[in-house]
Amino acid sequence: MNIINISKQKIFNSKNEVYAYELIFKNSSNMPTGLSDSVKGTAQLIMSSITSAELDKLLGKQTLAFVDIDEITLTKGILEVLDKDRFVLNILEDIHLDENIISKIIQYRKRGFRLSLEHFDSSAQMITKFSRLFNYIDIIKMDTALSEPENLEKVMHKFKGTRIKLLAQNIETKDDFRKYQDMGFDLFQGYYLDRPEVMEIVGLKEPTQFIILQLIKIIKADNSNNEKLEEFLKKQADLSFKLIQYFNNSHKLGVKVESLPQVINLMGRDKLLRWLLVYLYSEVSKSPASKTLLEMAIKRAERMEADAHPNNKGKAYLAGMLSLMGSIFEMDIKELMNHINLDSDITSLILDKKGIFAPSLMRAEQAEKEYLKKVMMANFDKLSTTDLINTLEYGGVEIDKNKIL
Repeated sequence: MNIINISKQKIFNSKNEVYAYELIFKNSSNMPTGLSDSVKGTAQLIMSSITSAELDKLLGKQTLAFVDIDEITLTKGILEVLDKDRFVLNILEDIHLDENIISKIIQYRKRGFRLSLEHFDSSAQMITKFSRLFNYIDIIKMDTALSEPENLEKVMHKFKGTRIKLLAQNIETKDDFRKYQDMGFDLFQGYYLDRPEVMEIVGLKEPTQFIILQLIKIIKADNSNNEKLEEFLKKQADLSFKLIQYFNNSHKLGVKVESLPQVINLMGRDKLLRWLLVYLYSEVSKSPASKTLLEMAIKRAERMEADAHPNNKGKAYLAGMLSLMGSIFEMDIKELMNHINLDSDITSLILDKKGIFAPSLMRAEQAEKEYLKKVMMANFDKLSTTDLINTLEYGGVEIDKNKIL
């Protein structure tokens, strides 16, 4: 389980109501780290956190959140899983703007994301730098500490009354607050109004696992359009490479494929989904038993597929593969299911072992237990006392301490 420290600071509107929070992510040393920080997968880990069920606990169900973005964040697909209705993409003042970055920013705006500029110092250089983006910017966070008073007035005059909201940053005193209210600012942020609060949020165990779960969600969400699927895969270079490599090495295909659209069209969503599930178990899991778990998951899925009605075979296979997902992630399966919205029959089986696939799962589990019981008894003398105790305790079996000691 990964714990991320997130500093959140309130942003207020002119009625002194909470308009949004600014989120700043902290690393293990409690130092700020951006979304683009790739050390130990921080970026994707953050994504897994702020798209989880804990987001509502962190921000409330309606409040917006500002997150800082830079060139890497924009070009590496890190933002793909964010909810455009909840997050404001806060463009850092030192971002390097080339044609590709400008195009990416405009693309995200057209997709429905709100955009803001961070630490805008009201200088002529800053205005020139971002001039091509003003038609797409929704909020300018004007740094009152860095801005010369006359420049601040000019920028206020330029944008006041337009669609762009103006935010007064660094409100340190009551006098500051009154001053910038009188000037006509729309939004306000600073230590006088609210000091940052550091909170903990639980992220998924592995960033790649989260990516695969999101991909599974996309595959199951819309069977008619491959564009979103292709776009998501293109952002995951390692995963895309392994997928194309798999196809190129497949003996079942007479041609070598070199593009993601070819891969998706040739294999189809069902086979792609099965490949992802195998990848999830075999290459992502850090458990020493991952190979055995993979083989067991496949066998379970095949058994349940064979038992199922012809119309439900695909769902039965998926349910069987995902039924061991908690073992791979080493966390509560209910928490994991918050990240993917699957068919009700599959969800019912995974969470409660109920529904149309339950009898088939019970038979599969019984067969597995009977075999493992034979293996354990045959090798009982080879097992250490510690391993036996851990196994029993993990399974919720009470041990009589008076008899074992």
